[in-house]
Amino acid sequence: MSTPRDDDALSWDGDDDPTLDVGEKHVPTRPAGGESGVEPEPLQPEASGPAPATRHPEPVAPEPVAADATDDDGPDAAHAAPLGNVGLVGIGMVAATFLLFAIGWLLAGLRLNGLGLPIPSVTVIALTIGAALAPVVWFVAVLALTRSWRTWQRFLLLIVGIVLLVPWPFLSLGAFA
Repeated sequence: MSTPRDDDALSWDGDDDPTLDVGEKHVPTRPAGGESGVEPEPLQPEASGPAPATRHPEPVAPEPVAADATDDDGPDAAHAAPLGNVGLVGIGMVAATFLLFAIGWLLAGLRLNGLGLPIPSVTVIALTIGAALAPVVWFVAVLALTRSWRTWQRFLLLIVGIVLLVPWPFLSLGAFA
């Protein structure tokens, strides 16, 4: 009978070595009294003097694992779990969207400056810079201020930012109008 371990395509000699396991702490345990042929130590010291100190490691209790956060946990709860691969890819896509929005606001503002509006050029330039920085500021602020929030809450705020910060002047004027 073969084990699933034997069926692996890449099994190498020494894979069963317990020192290679990652994430588990192996504590050497002392064999029970009759297994090693050595008599067990007496439980109480003899009356003639104190018992010699033994250096047997005591089994370490595993650290308590934090339970999943419940709905009533607030932002002051323990830090949220790190993002997985899907979360990181999603954050990257949202970041790229905000970067494109910043570029769209910059291009729309520069085009508005050349249309001859009855607004001073300095005002148009200042508003263009502010509009171009708004998506970047929203993205950084959401990521910085919601570190302990749940992942879906962070993405919800990022989606709200995407909806609010669409560069409408760029879209309404057209790309090369």
